[in-house]
Amino acid sequence: MGKALIAFYSRADENYLNGRIQKLKTGNTEVAAGILQKLTGADLFRIEQEQPYPEDYNECIEQARRDQEKNARPELSEWPESISGYDVIYLGYPNYWSTMPMAVFTFLEHFDFGGKTIKPFCTHEGSGMGRSLRDIKKLCPTAEVEDGLAIRGGDAKNAEDVFRKWI
Repeated sequence: MGKALIAFYSRADENYLNGRIQKLKTGNTEVAAGILQKLTGADLFRIEQEQPYPEDYNECIEQARRDQEKNARPELSEWPESISGYDVIYLGYPNYWSTMPMAVFTFLEHFDFGGKTIKPFCTHEGSGMGRSLRDIKKLCPTAEVEDGLAIRGGDAKNAEDVFRKWI
């Protein structure tokens, strides 16, 4: 495989983790992306909304649900200059309402992924990949979308062996 990019969306603050709401300094997907970077040496890009979701967990998931119902495309705070130099895109995100946060949709629609390999990974608390693989394939029809890796958020910090087997 050629040069790789890890593009990920992650959220700290209040999160549902191991059956209860907990305040996180670093989001689970960011933790997982860091492990993946250590193993692959890939470049990192954090997908961030210009208007972040609220810190409160319940307010966040309610806003995420409304965004999904509206098929919203939140503005991102920054973009990679280009993805043309990358052959492989590791795409990380938490499972929000059975798919990716809508900011990830914004990111995927912005670039041409033709000829690229997308390797999705998500963090979740029991819902796995949901329908996110189907959504990625729909948004990036000219990319090769490989099977994804679903990591329970509470296990993200211990996922090195799981990532090693997956990559």
